[in-house]
Amino acid sequence: MPINENKEIVNNKYPDSELTGKIIGCAMEVHHILGNGFQEVIYQRALAIEMSKQNLNFSREHEMEIFYKGENIGLRRVDFFVEKKIMVELKAVIQLENVHLAQAINYLEAYKMDIGLLINFGNTSLQFKRVMKPEKKREL
Repeated sequence: MPINENKEIVNNKYPDSELTGKIIGCAMEVHHILGNGFQEVIYQRALAIEMSKQNLNFSREHEMEIFYKGENIGLRRVDFFVEKKIMVELKAVIQLENVHLAQAINYLEAYKMDIGLLINFGNTSLQFKRVMKPEKKREL
């Protein structure tokens, strides 16, 4: 089932809205220039260029260990960590689905972060979703 994306770039009801808005603005610029139809890695490279031009500090392809009951069960990579506050996961699919949202929420938990962005370049219009861990999980 498709998820609805939030079309507001800056919305002060969300934490770090100015920063997430700046990241979304960078993604909009990339999508405006490249359009849809490329592989995810192409958008990742272009977004890195755009965020650098906007003086955003980020790490790309950040690798993190995943644990289950205290045991390491593998590694996952998130596309970007921005300003050590925001996790950004990119997709290049026709439509964002609930499974993509679940993946982004799981990454927030694994990386012990509160806020993320799920951005899809694969649609004719850029899709984005601000992602936050559920309240009960933020308290743990």
